[in-house]
Amino acid sequence: MSGVTLAVAPRSEPDTTTTTTDKNRSKRPPEQPLLADRGGVMGSLRIIELQLVAFIMVFSVSGLVPLLDLVFPAFTTAYLFALTRFAFPSHGHVASASKEIFQGSKLLRFYVIMGTTIGLFLPLAYVLGGFARGDERAVRSATPHLFLLSFQILTENIISGLSLFSPPVRAVVPVLYTVRRIFVIIDWTKDVWVNKTLPPNAQLKEVAWYWFGRCLAMSNLVYFSINLFVFLIPRFLPRAFERYFKERDEVHDKMAEDKRPAAMNKSQPTDKKAN
Repeated sequence: MSGVTLAVAPRSEPDTTTTTTDKNRSKRPPEQPLLADRGGVMGSLRIIELQLVAFIMVFSVSGLVPLLDLVFPAFTTAYLFALTRFAFPSHGHVASASKEIFQGSKLLRFYVIMGTTIGLFLPLAYVLGGFARGDERAVRSATPHLFLLSFQILTENIISGLSLFSPPVRAVVPVLYTVRRIFVIIDWTKDVWVNKTLPPNAQLKEVAWYWFGRCLAMSNLVYFSINLFVFLIPRFLPRAFERYFKERDEVHDKMAEDKRPAAMNKSQPTDKKAN
């Protein structure tokens, strides 16, 4: 979600099906294939991802998302494929050995949960509450952030399961989306702190709703600013590039080792003829 979705992706377990004894294999019902045996991206989509697709579709047709934010995911996707093709191509089996860029510590996972709560669940409750209360300003100011964040989470989860995308390309996703969302959140914060005012003789629930929107917008601005300038740029991106170039060097070394025996075999018949 904040980039840590990619950083702490579940470690791919080694395939133990090939080392299972025939006795254990016979116990597995043949008519119940494992989920891991079902290929394709759609087979890996979890329920939360399908819900994100539903959110994206609803936000897209609601008319609450500006045109620039509607076009931004398409531009980002095209840019990712361009990076994959021309700048940072994947190293094949080396890149697919492990999808993790960071090891998922407890502190990092707590950071992810906190960001998901502040950035996704509470804004979603705020938008739904705005619909229920007839607060069009609250709905319109928070919806673009939710739309972009839903697209970001969906993109991160999809490309984290594809070996087509190298670590630098995967790391660029949260950076691009977070930069754009910070501008959106600034507009949201300005709207609830400057443009929105309490009506005279407001009731307690109206005051609570008013300050909930203010605190939520400010919390998102603080969290994602820290996420961008403290985690993604100084730590996440360098680690992704470091891993990429290390994998590239390993591929080049292996290719050089494979070429040496072939060169030696070609030189041996020439030496014999000379003798």
